Amino acid sequence: MSDLSRDGICPVDAGKHQRSERSLPVEPFRALLYRYFFFDWLFRDASRGTLLERESALRFNREMRHHLLVYLRRWLVVVVCSCAVGASFEKGLSLDTMASVFYCVSTVSLVAAAMIARLWVGLKYQ
Repeated sequence: MSDLSRDGICPVDAGKHQRSERSLPVEPFRALLYRYFFFDWLFRDASRGTLLERESALRFNREMRHHLLVYLRRWLVVVVCSCAVGASFEKGLSLDTMASVFYCVSTVSLVAAAMIARLWVGLKYQ
């Protein structure tokens, strides 16, 4: 009898697992970084399609709104860290130009966090 059983499936011993070469796809670092900070890939466009498709997309977006809190936390960490680095450049090293760069980053991050918070509130209470 061959290595195949009646079904045509090869029996596999516990110690002889085969590694699949078709494991998880490898994404470039830039794509991973984009997905880490921006969430538009996670939601559906509720402004296109028929009425039924728009309602379905809105319902899906409401169900996915809990992911926004993760993104909000990430942006708030960027706000706090960039403010801390800016303050250390300003006070500790007297590098005002570098401090202003980090303060600008914290301002933009704070705006992003405010937009995410507004979107979460809108999806929760709409």
